[in-house]
Amino acid sequence: MEFILKNYSLRNKWSILFYIVLGLVMVFTSSCSTQNEQIDDQFTYTKTRSDDLKLSIYITAHAVNRLLADEVGRREALSIFRCNGITKAYIEVYRGGLVIEKELLEELKAFFLKNNIEVVGGIATVPGTDFGMKQEGLLGWFNWQHPKTQKDLKEVMRMAAGVFDEFIVDDFLCTSDTSLISKEAKGTKSWSQYRMDLLTELSEEIFIKPAKEINPNITMIIKYPQWYDRFHLFGYDVERGSSLYDKVWVGTESRGQYTQRYGFVQPYEGFVNYRWISDIAGSKMAGAWFDHGDCDKNDFIEQAWQTVLAGAKEIVFFNYFNFINGHPSHHLVRTQFHQLADLAKYVDNNPVEGIAAYKPQYSDAGGDLYFMDIVGMLGIPLVPHFQYPENAKVILLPTQAAKDHDILKKIEKSLAQGGTIVFTSGFIANAKDSEKIAELAGIKYPVNINPVKAESILNNGKYEKIINGLDLETTPVLTNSKALLNAELNSKLIPFFIKSEHKSGTIFTINSHTFSQSDFDAVGEVLLCPKPLGLLEIPTAWVNTIRNAIISPLNYELLASTRIVVQPIGKSDWMFHNYNQTKEDIVFIKSNLSKTKLVNVFTGDTITTYGDTLKLNLQARSRIWIKELNN
Repeated sequence: MEFILKNYSLRNKWSILFYIVLGLVMVFTSSCSTQNEQIDDQFTYTKTRSDDLKLSIYITAHAVNRLLADEVGRREALSIFRCNGITKAYIEVYRGGLVIEKELLEELKAFFLKNNIEVVGGIATVPGTDFGMKQEGLLGWFNWQHPKTQKDLKEVMRMAAGVFDEFIVDDFLCTSDTSLISKEAKGTKSWSQYRMDLLTELSEEIFIKPAKEINPNITMIIKYPQWYDRFHLFGYDVERGSSLYDKVWVGTESRGQYTQRYGFVQPYEGFVNYRWISDIAGSKMAGAWFDHGDCDKNDFIEQAWQTVLAGAKEIVFFNYFNFINGHPSHHLVRTQFHQLADLAKYVDNNPVEGIAAYKPQYSDAGGDLYFMDIVGMLGIPLVPHFQYPENAKVILLPTQAAKDHDILKKIEKSLAQGGTIVFTSGFIANAKDSEKIAELAGIKYPVNINPVKAESILNNGKYEKIINGLDLETTPVLTNSKALLNAELNSKLIPFFIKSEHKSGTIFTINSHTFSQSDFDAVGEVLLCPKPLGLLEIPTAWVNTIRNAIISPLNYELLASTRIVVQPIGKSDWMFHNYNQTKEDIVFIKSNLSKTKLVNVFTGDTITTYGDTLKLNLQARSRIWIKELNN
């Protein structure tokens, strides 16, 4: 009996132990299962966010030929796409004389689709040996007037349309050809008008019509480059092009701001280019595109942030070779994708707001080339428009706005409504009714263009040297206006930032010079910023004066150095960027800020304010997204 009881007791203990172990196993298994359900790989996660933001890679024809022609290359491609969360492939059919065989294109399309990766075709219209005719000009573009160029490209387009249901024409649909055949075709037109007319016609005759004859349901996309102030010179007509093509893509490649290789392009340029083209193209805007050229990891990811802030819902990375070789920025793309997708979703319904800059279509920039990019880098939230923004509180009118011959009436109406207008000296000099506009600005007429470089400025009563010097458009003589800031040249003060008060509104004039055609010619540049500017090196006191005078109607104040960019997102959110190479302090003052709760959207943390003042310390090349919530 004792043995039976002991045996029963032992069995009972083992049973209890068994159930304890079983329970622990079930808890552990459940925990692992829960974790697995919560964490997706990068590809699976980006697929779930594709309505918010989509990532794509452009695969050039040479990459297709060298890297994707066999099973080994395609296996590697699949790994790269999945690792980086890339859900769409752009497969190029032609570049630089290399035409990809239709059979290979069909194989690749089927391969990617089988692996849940969307596919689009593409073409880079650049000449190659025995393909088309190269232009007579500085860059390696086509002579589009030549019959061989038209014939060869049309054949490729017809072939590609039999493979793809969506197709993009890369940003070489331009020319600076001055050959005899083009001169004869130009006739009495300007080179600009001739080129725009020619490439508008050939868009239909070479690409759109042949493609739709083969594949009536094909979606045709035009991709514009980033050099918006030069478009019309080399044949890009954004208004007509946007109406012809089914979708519009935009280049937002700003690359390295401190280097000459691709021009001293500022990070804000991507935003300016996208928003200006989207103002023209409207609902046809589909996405943006940038590359790795001249980029460190920060340059590359900064392109992504300005691209998304501009409103893009898809980013195409150029190109596949860079993903094969690897780049430090790819880690940042993977780790910041969820933040970019959150921002894209929010911006879709809450676009970035700010002061309105007026740049009509086909407008020459004079000495204000890419001026809008620089304004953005001074911390002035600039949003470009191709039509006069008559209801805006603050309107910037650079030289480009002189294209509008009715501009005086529009200025007078805006002033009567209490608006703030910002002129450049170049605008006053080039505008119709220049004499009346100069009178409004409080500057003696005529305003003659005479660019000079001041080596120093007057800052708080002391002369101070400026790195790269301060480029000025003219030496204005003031009448009934006041110089708020002065540069110094040959011991003489030259007004730089000028204020003219009116009964209802205010006019400011910036006597700046960014770049003109002569600056481009001096270094052999054709498209991008040819030199660094001293305007981005002005002291904090100067930039605070300029910025806060201009943004005063927006009811906030920013105290910070140049290259601190602020962008209001909708009515209650703000993005602050530090594009400097050093950590920077920022002071942001806004009425009734103390009555709201501020949250760092990236972390969810509450941010402390000091009354109506927010103080930030931003690391070099970083950003913070802040949301205002009602207490």
